[in-house]
Formats: sequence, C-alpha cells, structure tokens
Amino acid sequence: MAFTFMAFTSTAFTSMAFAEDELARSLAANCTSCHGPNGNSLGVIPSIAGLDRATIVAALQGFKDGTRQATVMHQHAKGYTEQEFAVLADFFSSQKRQ
Repeated sequence: MAFTFMAFTSTAFTSMAFAEDELARSLAANCTSCHGPNGNSLGVIPSIAGLDRATIVAALQGFKDGTRQATVMHQHAKGYTEQEFAVLADFFSSQKRQ
C-alpha cells in the first residue's frame, strides 16, 4: 500500500513539474521575439537570460505599474499576473547567458 501511494505521489509531482515547465515555456515564448531564444538577445534589446530572479520580477512589476519607463514593455507587463511574473523570472533566471 505504501509503495502505491509513493508511486502515485511521485507521478503527481512529476506531472505538476511538467505542467509548470510547459506553462513557463509558453509564457516565455511571448518574450523571445524581442529578447531572443531563451532570453539571449541577438540585438539591442537587453538579454534577460541568467538575470537574478528578483531583478526580473522587479523590472516586470515596474513596467506594469509605470515606475519603470519603456517603449512597449509596459503594455506587455500589464497582461501578466504576479504569479506569471514569478514563472517567467524562474524560467529566465535559470537560462544560461550566452
């Protein structure tokens, strides 16, 4: 009985991790046209890969509330929740900066 519970628990956690990874990749896909693959910009737009998680969240919050100036980021940030900011920050902070 304990083995069945452990197997179920392990499967549930694996499924949750997969869903979180899929959500992160889906949200991050919206950023790649400007910030490059996995957040590594190929142009003048800043790379966001490998930045500190708190830095990313603070920047997104600043864009959303208008305290950080930008040309288009304030429009993008307004479409995300605080939870989605956290998901994006986790994703991009874990990417290797190139």
